[in-house]
Amino acid sequence: MTSSIAFPEVFSSPSSSNSPFLTSQSNHDVFLSFRGEHTRYGFIGHLYHALTQKGINTYKDDKELRKGEKISPALSKAIEESEISIVIFSKDYASSTWCLDELLKILECKESKQQKVLAVYYKVEPSTVRHQKESFEAAFAEHEKKFDDAKVQRWKSALNQTAGLCGFHLKINEDEYEFIQKIVQKVSTTLPNLFDLHVAEFPVGIQSQVEVINELLCIEENDIRMIGIFGSGGIGKTTIAKAMYNLIAKRFEGRCFLANVRESSKQDQGGLVKLQQTILSDILKDSSLKVSNVDQGINLIMKRLCHKRVLLVLDDVDCLDQLKKLCGRCDWFGSGSRIIITTRDGGLLTKHHVHFKYRMKEMDHHEALQLFSHHAFKSDKPNDAFEDVIKLALKCAAGLPLALQVIGSNLCGEDIQFWKSELKEYKRIPEQNIYEKLKISYDGLDHHTKEIFLDIACFFKGGNRKYVTKILDGCGFNAYAGVKKLNDKCLITIDEYDRLMMNDLLEDMGKEIVRQESPAEPGKRSRLWFHEDVLEVLEKNKRNSLF
Repeated sequence: MTSSIAFPEVFSSPSSSNSPFLTSQSNHDVFLSFRGEHTRYGFIGHLYHALTQKGINTYKDDKELRKGEKISPALSKAIEESEISIVIFSKDYASSTWCLDELLKILECKESKQQKVLAVYYKVEPSTVRHQKESFEAAFAEHEKKFDDAKVQRWKSALNQTAGLCGFHLKINEDEYEFIQKIVQKVSTTLPNLFDLHVAEFPVGIQSQVEVINELLCIEENDIRMIGIFGSGGIGKTTIAKAMYNLIAKRFEGRCFLANVRESSKQDQGGLVKLQQTILSDILKDSSLKVSNVDQGINLIMKRLCHKRVLLVLDDVDCLDQLKKLCGRCDWFGSGSRIIITTRDGGLLTKHHVHFKYRMKEMDHHEALQLFSHHAFKSDKPNDAFEDVIKLALKCAAGLPLALQVIGSNLCGEDIQFWKSELKEYKRIPEQNIYEKLKISYDGLDHHTKEIFLDIACFFKGGNRKYVTKILDGCGFNAYAGVKKLNDKCLITIDEYDRLMMNDLLEDMGKEIVRQESPAEPGKRSRLWFHEDVLEVLEKNKRNSLF
């Protein structure tokens, strides 16, 4: 059996990192400190592989011969930029002055940067390290001949301090594989936000809904469970699913958040195949795995994931076939697995026999006011001078997070008279008609920016900003300024990959605006994106050309 020692102090987290919505700024998750001659291609190689297979960004110095007495600036920088340092004490560790200097740097970062340190005793007793006995004693006898007493004492103090921390102890003839898995599991559950997704700029009203869904998931149980989150577009289904994913992802062997299933599955004939491949590569951490067709994908998911405890989120599903091909039955996955599905159609969840359904709720008054204030006033508290018009704005938004965001951003920085004028338009539109409410923000744009919005909604959602801007500039638009205006008004967003993204509700609104140009005759519309409409127009033009 593998021996493990409790971690009361080694993994204490800095107080500044306790928000579930923050992400790590370190370049490396883990730094490995080790004596290379006897462990590099055995234990260290296996540990490194196990960590990277879990998606843990691990720094391992691959130089077999280190020259000079001081650690290099690059190595020192790698230590500073790591979340966790794992020090592997083997019998020859103390013979390397380089390793001892690494240890001093690691302990310095523990104090100055609150870096976490994990001590691993590889076939050596912790007391041997702490009190410099046996091979450690012999190594220091040599060091005392070459170095001044102050330097030697710093090394000894560092060894004593690190050995006094808690960690893992592998004894001779124990199972190294099991030992490594315990280390990887501890690192995986300790790293802050390793798998986190960006949830929201202003995470208002999220916690209460996450708590309800967490109870439905009941991840302490070992059954396999599917739950569905459903509600209208713009109500925050994806936001809640991301927050839920961030909260529990570390508890699973493998995890995958499959975004935009509806859109991705219909991009081309291989849409579902690509989604199946993403599930497999994300969960198995194997990008070389290829799926040729949907049926093969089903078989691979069933065979490769049936013994793994996985977390799978399918976001924005809109047809039963997607569920059948991506998460057909519970027995496709291992014990303890959880599958979360978001959709606008609660009927799909019933047809797919999910265990629990959660209907999204509109924001209550307090939450709506807080979120609206963030966008309208750039503060979590409203401006009292706007009290009357704020009430009207909240009534218009009807508790829909997207509407609160768009309306608040549209009114931000304007005076009360502007608010009254704009909200008068909102007020005359029936509350249930979210399409018309959001269209008011569109109506406030200048002509060219409207055209850019419609082009993005119909053709360029998800496109690279520079690429789309270049195309639109070629059409005579000042696209850079127009895109900035749309982003400022929250009619689009620009993600971390510089892609132009748009909420589904706003995309539908843009397409509906174009459809209304000529509801009965697609050929008279300014834009065509639906293949059946395109085919109808081409066939009609062909017939007309024959006469």
